[in-house]
Amino acid sequence: MRVAVTGGCGFIGSHVVDHLLRAGHEVSVLDVSSRWINPAARYLRADLFEPAALAAAVDGADAVFHLAGAADVNDVAANPVNAVRLNVEGTARVLEASRQAGAGRFVLASTVWVYGAAVGRGELTEDTPVDLRSPGHVYVATKLSAEMLVHSYREMFGQRFTILRYGIPYGPRMRDALVVARFVRAARTGEPITIAGTGEQQRNYVYVADLADAHVRALSDAARDQTLALEGGTPVSVREIADTVCSLVRPVPVRHTEARAADYDAADVSGRLAKELLDWAPVTSFATGVRQYLDWLDQTGDIAEPRS
Repeated sequence: MRVAVTGGCGFIGSHVVDHLLRAGHEVSVLDVSSRWINPAARYLRADLFEPAALAAAVDGADAVFHLAGAADVNDVAANPVNAVRLNVEGTARVLEASRQAGAGRFVLASTVWVYGAAVGRGELTEDTPVDLRSPGHVYVATKLSAEMLVHSYREMFGQRFTILRYGIPYGPRMRDALVVARFVRAARTGEPITIAGTGEQQRNYVYVADLADAHVRALSDAARDQTLALEGGTPVSVREIADTVCSLVRPVPVRHTEARAADYDAADVSGRLAKELLDWAPVTSFATGVRQYLDWLDQTGDIAEPRS
């Protein structure tokens, strides 16, 4: 298939591009960055708000993966207006470009953070309703808005879609600001690991290669017009992340600071639908994924010098 990927030079996007290429697809990428480039793909360096470049990126695409946007929740909190522009207006622009190009499928990168607005308790599924009065973080509001736009385009214009709700990703190429990366860097330099809050908050981390594999599977007819939760396996607390890093790198002190506002705590999200429709489930344990991230740091030379 001919596939376009917005944000294909980012952490998750670059892995998605690699997996799509390995599966034999022809890939075009639209991104403002040139950070992680695969020479087998075609790249256009531009943003979502350059109509000509966006049209060129999706021209002739059978499917469009929309991964570009504001993903750092701290950046979203610091500049919510910009986050809305990127995540909501940006989604609308890529949706419209995909429709105009006649793309058979629009695939949206969403997040399990949306379950923070879920109604009820117990195991949550893709059909669990959300309460729009309690989205919590602005990031959640932008993602729910983007999902609503996708459904509107299906109802009004017949644009086929797949929504992928990511678990919390980690692995090679992740941003330094992400929790696992920050803890690893602190341990490598012999600095204390800093935890916001008690450390009891949990997340279902999903290794980035597992996540990227789901994108290739999502091109199947079974995923058409579906919302799929790509949740990690066993919940991991922030304190357990610190303990894992200390065991794999070196022991360092752990200190606590004030909790972040509207932080995400893991919900009990079912992965049955992704298993049923895509035959997908995460296969990489958290500790194995951290080891692979450390191996990647060694291979790329991205190693902080330890303090004497």
